[in-house]
Order: sequence, then structure tokens, then C-alpha cells
Amino acid sequence: MHKKTYTIIFLLVFLLSSIVSFSQSKKQQELEERRQELSREIKQINDLLFKNKSQQKTQTSLIEDLSYKVSVRQNLIKITNQQANLLTREINTNQKKITELRDELQTLKDNYAKMIVTSYKSKSEQSRVMFLLSSSNFQQAYKRVQYINQYAEYQKEQGELIKVKTLELQETNTALLKQKTDKQKLIDENRVAQRELEVELKQQQSLMASINKNLNNYTAQIREKQREADQIDREIEKIIREAIAESNKNKGTTTAAASKGFALTPEDKILADNFVSSKGKLPWPVEKGVVKLGYGKQPHPVVKTVMIQSNGVRIATEENAPIRAVFNGKVLAVQAIKHGNLSVLIQHGNYVTVYKNLSKVYVKKGDNVTTKQEIGQVFTNPSNKETILNFSIFKESATQNPADWIYKM
Repeated sequence: MHKKTYTIIFLLVFLLSSIVSFSQSKKQQELEERRQELSREIKQINDLLFKNKSQQKTQTSLIEDLSYKVSVRQNLIKITNQQANLLTREINTNQKKITELRDELQTLKDNYAKMIVTSYKSKSEQSRVMFLLSSSNFQQAYKRVQYINQYAEYQKEQGELIKVKTLELQETNTALLKQKTDKQKLIDENRVAQRELEVELKQQQSLMASINKNLNNYTAQIREKQREADQIDREIEKIIREAIAESNKNKGTTTAAASKGFALTPEDKILADNFVSSKGKLPWPVEKGVVKLGYGKQPHPVVKTVMIQSNGVRIATEENAPIRAVFNGKVLAVQAIKHGNLSVLIQHGNYVTVYKNLSKVYVKKGDNVTTKQEIGQVFTNPSNKETILNFSIFKESATQNPADWIYKM
């Protein structure tokens, strides 16, 4: 086979193996990043929800926190298992590759040894000269000179190839040892996680058994909380609709289509565009927090037969935690809402962010605020010791999923 053909085949094989290796490494990296995120989330849950055991939570609050923690730990175990399985496949691939490389290296060495012996037997200058002089014509002599040079070059290439294959074998062996170490570490960590999960599941089952005895009362409490949340949401939406109407009135716009959205100045439009361009990158409204309840209609985290509606997210955070604006804007309203403590609404063009359940507020209507500026302090419920920020995002008067906007929510 021609030297060029050998080179092309070698490059294609190398390229294909590199693509497969890169794909596996990228997947492994994604899984590791997700595993680290879940590990940090469990640490946050422990710090924010379970750190101070002297504070007696209500049974309902405890089962909600525990159920949330169990779900996160189950996800962590699942991701860790996926990592270990992927490492197993990579280990098997590398073990097979090592066997193939050893066989290939041995063949190369055997062939190289034969060439050396042959070359040694015919290495004298006299034999080379006789080989050339025995040519029947000049053309044949020229071809024989080419052959001698090509043979010498081929010997050199084979020697270099042996070096390359030897280095590749060493690197693959090193990678294999690291993969085995990483896999064992994951297995050990998963054993610890499994033991912790078993303890948490027993606690969860015990609490659930107690709650099931008073399921009707608990269901009534959930529905009452939902009614209170709906009432707060209606008041918030009313404030936004009134602000939309006021902006159109000031601009002299009275059409039905215009009244559904804010009448924006050129500066407001720039602010709204900047807000949209930051989608998925906005900072959290608290420095430390975990999302206890996500956005949208969903089964209650404990009583799955009861559906609840969340127009934002519930973020558990530290007691007395400062609340921060997630983007530049203007304070649209500061509202004291029945059953809901204080709320702050900040306008970002035709978008509004809402921070509910505050004990203190540091801003007033009309104030300009900047990203991460402290606007208030979160409220801690004295009865169950929960410190929860209710956070929402609106486009005009329509709710948005905060997880689409806040970084890694």
C-alpha cells in the first residue's frame, strides 16, 4: 500500500477516536458540573433549612423541607451513577485500546527487527555498489537508487512510529489508572449518599404517616395558603395594570391594544432590551438561597393529589437576608399586602420584577435602583422559622418563569 494511503488511513482512525474521546469527555464534564451543582445545593439546603435543629419547625414545614432534600439527593445519586457508568465504558474502551496498541507495537517491533537484520546483512558499501552496477540500464539503476533511499526512509519512519505508539500506550495507561481512581471515588461518595438517603426516607415516611392521619386538615391548610397567595398575586397584577394604564394616559394613548402594555420612552425601550439580553444571566435576588417551589401549576410537594399554582418561585434563604434588585430599574411600588407583608415592584421597561414577603424596605416609589442593590430584608415566620422570599417576573401583566431568567436557577 502507498505511503500516502497509510497516512490518510492513520489520520482518519486518529480523528475518529479523537471525536469519540472528546464526546465522552464533554459528557463526563457536563455530568461532573451537574453533580457539583447538586452537591452545593444539598449543602445550601442543610445550611438554610436544617442547620439550627433547636428551632422547632411545624410538621408541615419539616416534611416539605425533607421532601425537597430527598428529591435533590435522589438526583445527585442518579447523576453520580451516570458518571460511574460512563467511566466504566471509557475504562473498557481504554483497556481494549491498550490490548490493540500492545499487539500493534509488538508487530511493529518484530518487523523493525527483521528490517534491521536484513539491512545489516546488506549494509556494506560494496554490496550496494554491486547492486547498482548490476543494473541492465541507467533507468533501472536510477530506480534502484530510489529504492535504497525509500527503504532507508521507511526504516526511519518505522522507528518513529514505534516511539509514537509507545508514548500513546503510556498515555492510555495513565488515563486508565485515573479513570479507575475517579470511578472508585464516585462509588464511595454514592455509598455515603445512599446511606444518608435511607435515613431521610425513613424520616419522611414517619412524618408522612403522621400527616396522613390528619390529611383533611393538612389539605385544608394547603388550599388556604393557595387562596392567600392568589389574593396577593391579584393585588400585584392590579398594581401593574394600573401602572400600564397610567403610562398610556400620560402618553395620551387610549387604544385597547396599547393599554395592554407599557407606553415606553426611548430610554425605557433600551432598558427593556438590556433586560431581555440578560435573560438567563440575571443574579439571584438573595446571596444564598434554594428554590423550594418552582413556577407554574404543579402537584403540592407533599400531598400530590392537591394542585397548586405558583406565579413565581419560593426561595428559602438565611434569616435577615438582604434582598437585592436583579437588574437596573425604577421602583414601581412598595406595597403592604394583607397576609403578605411588604412587597417591592421594580420596573425594567415593560418588565417588572416583584419581591414579596419582606420585613423591611429600603427604597420608595420612583427610586432608581441598580443591579444587586439592597432593596429590603426578607421576613422570617416566627411560627415555623421559615425565611422565604417570593420572587416573580412579569412581562407587562403576564407572568414569566424566573428560572428562565436567573442564572442557574
